[in-house]
Amino acid sequence: MSLQIGSPAPNFSLFSSEKTKVSLADFAGKNLVILFFPAAFTGVCTAELCSMRDDIAKYNNMNAEIVAISVDMVFTLEKFKAEQNLNFALLSDFNKEASKAYGCIYENWILDMQGVAKRSAFVVDKAGVLQYAEVLEVPSDLPNFEAIQNTLQTLA
Repeated sequence: MSLQIGSPAPNFSLFSSEKTKVSLADFAGKNLVILFFPAAFTGVCTAELCSMRDDIAKYNNMNAEIVAISVDMVFTLEKFKAEQNLNFALLSDFNKEASKAYGCIYENWILDMQGVAKRSAFVVDKAGVLQYAEVLEVPSDLPNFEAIQNTLQTLA
């Protein structure tokens, strides 16, 4: 399923690494960058999320929040967030509902693992409307951060 730019972003309600429920509605009035990533503690995922951590001021200046979602358990995400000093919410899509709703799930991934989130990036505006969508088929590819930031600048 492919999401259409200009359509309402699919709702989600997921537990964070702090074990609190986080929903799309919690970000009403702010721009939101949603990153889906395959797995905590893997090289490319760590590099991607640490890059976002290091650039957090850019996103804050564009009135944007960041959430990163994987199918890892909250306990894994809690340790990953602490170890990498990540300064944004990590959300567990353990039941794979958000990954499916956003059309970014591998049915079959490496080593016969099923139901792993594809590396993806979405920008949702203050009204909950999808403004940017990028679903990557190759797990080692990174989202186009420049395009994400350009999209956010048009929403400021």
